[in-house]
Amino acid sequence: MELTPGIEVSTITPMRSEATAWRMPAGCIVAGLLTVTLCCQQVGEAKELLPLKEQESTEVGSTQSPSFDDQQTGIPQSLFTWIQMAKGFDVEWDTFGRKGWYTQDPRLKPIGPGSVFKPETPTIYIVFEVAPLEDPTQFGVQWYREEPNSQMRQEQLGKDVLELPGHERYGYLEMTRSGDRWIVGNYVVKIYIAPIGQQPFHAVNQVGTMRFRVLSSE
Repeated sequence: MELTPGIEVSTITPMRSEATAWRMPAGCIVAGLLTVTLCCQQVGEAKELLPLKEQESTEVGSTQSPSFDDQQTGIPQSLFTWIQMAKGFDVEWDTFGRKGWYTQDPRLKPIGPGSVFKPETPTIYIVFEVAPLEDPTQFGVQWYREEPNSQMRQEQLGKDVLELPGHERYGYLEMTRSGDRWIVGNYVVKIYIAPIGQQPFHAVNQVGTMRFRVLSSE
């Protein structure tokens, strides 16, 4: 009986080669994913660390904003149904048509409305009503002294911001004196409206102006 010479083929080396071939791309993929994840985390952290800065006016030349001083009945101005300066305000509550059934939206009524105030007035209020808003909105105000030639001074005297929740109609802004008394003279007020999250005091968010005077008590 003759024995046919046999050839034995080892499969260990090819298996190792295949395993190495499969292992290297998987390692590269994992390393790539880790690198992308770290980069995303670093970018996210960098964005969160950037502070929100108040943007300055970028307008070229002078822009004439609408004046809210002259109120016309039944004609809204910007988003405002009406807007007034006052020495104070009173809070009333709307009803559902039955006495004692109140809503959660208070109605604000100006007290002592006008545009002329005394130096000892502690706070001047801007009271307003808007159409019911679907999204939360922020209202802002800045006030400045006005020169005798009707030129506004660059120095800002103060500012105030109110965040009004959605579906509310009434709100108010406060202008407080910087010292013991208001300086006698004329003042210019800038009114801003912006979505929550944006910088309120920017030229594109200014919707109008108002003016008031401070006269001596004498």
